[in-house]
Amino acid sequence: MTSASGPASNSTSAQTAVSLSQDQDVDAANGEHVGLQRKMETRHLMMIALGGVIGTGLFLSSGYTIHQAGPIGTILAYAVGALNVYMVMLCLGELATAMPQTGSFHVYAGRFIGPGTGFTIAIIYFLAWMGALGSEFTASGLIMQKWFPNSPAWAWSALFIVLIFTLNALSVRSFAEAEFWFAGIKVVSIIVFIAIGLLAIVGILPIAGYSHAPGLTNLVNDGIFPNGFAPVFSTMSTVVFAFAGTELLGVTAGETKDPGKNIPKAIHTTFWRLAIFFIGSIVVMSALIPWQDAGVDKSPFVLVFDAIGLPFAGDIMNFVVLTAILSAANSGLYASTRMLWSLSNEHMIPRVFSRTTSHGVPLIALCTAMIGGLLALLSSVTAASVIYLALVSSAGLAIVIVWVVLAVCEIRFRLEMNREGRGVDELSFHTPAWPVVPIVTLILSVGTIILSAVYESMRPSLIYMIIIIVLCYAVYWIRTLVLRARSGSRQS
Repeated sequence: MTSASGPASNSTSAQTAVSLSQDQDVDAANGEHVGLQRKMETRHLMMIALGGVIGTGLFLSSGYTIHQAGPIGTILAYAVGALNVYMVMLCLGELATAMPQTGSFHVYAGRFIGPGTGFTIAIIYFLAWMGALGSEFTASGLIMQKWFPNSPAWAWSALFIVLIFTLNALSVRSFAEAEFWFAGIKVVSIIVFIAIGLLAIVGILPIAGYSHAPGLTNLVNDGIFPNGFAPVFSTMSTVVFAFAGTELLGVTAGETKDPGKNIPKAIHTTFWRLAIFFIGSIVVMSALIPWQDAGVDKSPFVLVFDAIGLPFAGDIMNFVVLTAILSAANSGLYASTRMLWSLSNEHMIPRVFSRTTSHGVPLIALCTAMIGGLLALLSSVTAASVIYLALVSSAGLAIVIVWVVLAVCEIRFRLEMNREGRGVDELSFHTPAWPVVPIVTLILSVGTIILSAVYESMRPSLIYMIIIIVLCYAVYWIRTLVLRARSGSRQS
């Protein structure tokens, strides 16, 4: 990171000025609020980034990854995934601090690649979170049924829908505070898990099946790659998808206090915490549970707690998983709402979606996003084999496509600066080791997409995503042709 006070380019300065004035933005034609408010602080950003990544994938699915790739293979896969995410965040950090706008990456795509790509990226990102909303609300009801078996799951889902909608409708700060505490519970749970696990590894706490300290021998008992190296590749895409959510920092850029200072701080802090939390958890799981039994039918967190003798281990993890689900729903509703607001602000969809309340909440966009989430929830029952499967299975791939676009935008942004004779000392934050970082990001992200085509289980995700992308471009170009025709008829 490099700090400087040099002059920025006219284009960048103009865009930044527009974004920074959003607090007071009022539509002159009708006197309505159309601007957002900068209410998020560094602690909110760090927890939003952490909360966006730490989800049910770590708490529930990590055991399956260990079972497939073995302990060392899983650690390697998560290390590569963490590195890829960090480089994505570095690219995003440079763009977001130079042009801090809500829904930033689709705005960057529109400027540095093309308006059709900007529109498409916004729509697939919106659809990804909309599908996630449906699955999260469904899961929340099922979790509550474990404690209240005679209660209907839909009633609990409805309760959480009202809760999440209210948190987002009050103000951006209420969303950020809720996400801070949701993510805080997950972070504390992981820290406690790692601490208790380390005590068991060195023999301070007894663990079932061992009369001595287990140490780290389980990591290599059956060789470094017990199932060969191929499963490491097959799980790599799953691991990369598990890190999806860090790009939320870009969505929040337009509502962040002092983005030039707070976004870079959140990026660096988030990376090291993610690396420690994910890899630390994997090491503890692998050291205490044979990789053959690691979470195939049960959360590896529960398996470790049960082996140590922690009472109510299942209930504790159900609570943590419920928190992770609500955190994902909270972030999903926020992200999809801001995508609609940003599309409207860029005049790609009707202006009504950019209207905000006096607290800076785009309420019409919020209601639309929630309706979309409810439709996704409905489709999980009525069209699970077609619509819902397309939304959910392509969600992770949509995030990776966003990463590809971010890397391309960062490269083109820097090339534009070079053509204009400007240096990185004009940026408050710049991507280090340029162009290596964005190029490696591009390679790893595109590689993940290719892997989804190679492995049969992930191939439907790619097919659905291609169909959605083609439809988005078609809608954009049809819209463009209609607007040109209208403009021509008015002139004549």
